[in-house]
Amino acid sequence: MVFQVIAFADKAVLGLVAPQAMPELGLTPTQFGFIGSAFFFLYAIVSVITGILASKFSVRWIILALGVTWAVMQFPMLLGGGAAVLLATRIILGGAEGPATAMSLTSAHTWFHPSRRALPSNLIAIGSTLGPVFAAPFIAWVIGMWGWRWAFGALGIIGLVWITVWLIFGGDGPYSAGGAKTAPARDDAPVASPAATDPETDTDTVDLQKPVNIWYALFSLAFLAALLGGASNFWVQGFLTTWLPQYLDTVIGLSLSEVGVYTTFPWVLGALVLLVLGWLGQRLLKSGRSAHVAIAVPFGLSTAVAGLAFLLVPVAPDALSVLLLTIAGGCSLVFPMAASAIGYAVGPKQRPIMMATLGGFAAFGAIISPILVGWLMTAAGYQAPASGTEPTVAMAVAMADGVHSAFLITGVFLVVAGLVAALLLRPERLGRRLQEHHARTDA
Repeated sequence: MVFQVIAFADKAVLGLVAPQAMPELGLTPTQFGFIGSAFFFLYAIVSVITGILASKFSVRWIILALGVTWAVMQFPMLLGGGAAVLLATRIILGGAEGPATAMSLTSAHTWFHPSRRALPSNLIAIGSTLGPVFAAPFIAWVIGMWGWRWAFGALGIIGLVWITVWLIFGGDGPYSAGGAKTAPARDDAPVASPAATDPETDTDTVDLQKPVNIWYALFSLAFLAALLGGASNFWVQGFLTTWLPQYLDTVIGLSLSEVGVYTTFPWVLGALVLLVLGWLGQRLLKSGRSAHVAIAVPFGLSTAVAGLAFLLVPVAPDALSVLLLTIAGGCSLVFPMAASAIGYAVGPKQRPIMMATLGGFAAFGAIISPILVGWLMTAAGYQAPASGTEPTVAMAVAMADGVHSAFLITGVFLVVAGLVAALLLRPERLGRRLQEHHARTDA
């Protein structure tokens, strides 16, 4: 969970340093948006490779390697790196953070029976939302005390501390692919309702599934629905971590300290949404309901609600805009639920491949959105003010016009993607079909 906190703090730092870093480094909005998107350039490649490695090696050491990379990549900017160094370190850092959610979920799932994985999975996801919550006020304070470069240095030092703790306490649980337990062996497993006898609702046997043709799984309708929903969530993450602080500063007119506080609102709400949906999913799974009903449907509906909120922001007054952005951002920070749901389609050996591949390709949403917002701002006439000067009213209006156009696109995307995921992300049905396909192939 702390691993996820650090990962998302690393993402959020770029948006928080934007007002100081852009003029000092001589970056236009489009260029800065490109750097924000660059964080996700290697997401897919590294995620897929890491997912394959996790099916062969202990996830403990994979997570350690990722954490070391995160910490090291923060220090070049502290030491005076320019725009090119910022771009390079964000690309490498993003690649190393691509598999973070999948590896965190894989590690957590090795410690819990399938019927008890919904809440732990969402607690891992809450770590993602707490990253910016902790980071925003802390980094705003660091910037105020020592300058924007120390924002990167502080995160690097925190990463080094985490590495030491993980070396002492990290490890794989009894439900890992090579663990001592299998799901049905749990003595205190709840008595399932009659619905659990249906192959499409039985979660207890998921850890006993045989390895299947992974390509058949990755091109399934359920996986593609999860991918669409996940991409919409990452789309919003790209905006929140790259442009939200500057939007609150320039358009809404908040001070740096206020931005540090208000920026946390979507992430705080996201944590509460994940906690409630995790508790609900846990109860539904223990009562014998499917992962589709317990995890996928709440994921899709939360994403659709976020889309509706984004559609309302351009027509709302400033005070209400902050509330709507909080709802829009918070309800769209549920991607780990899609990864957790799709994990019920395969056994533990192939689960990290499915989750990591989903996260890697869903991240293309976060590649597109920062560039799109920057391009729309530039097209509306926005130009970053010179170092040490405040943006003019005309520039604030131009930024608002560009960002509001992006909100309309984002809202439609989230509503469609959320409803598709709620209807079509059915992991147990996919798992049954994969096992049937495997049996026919063997025969």
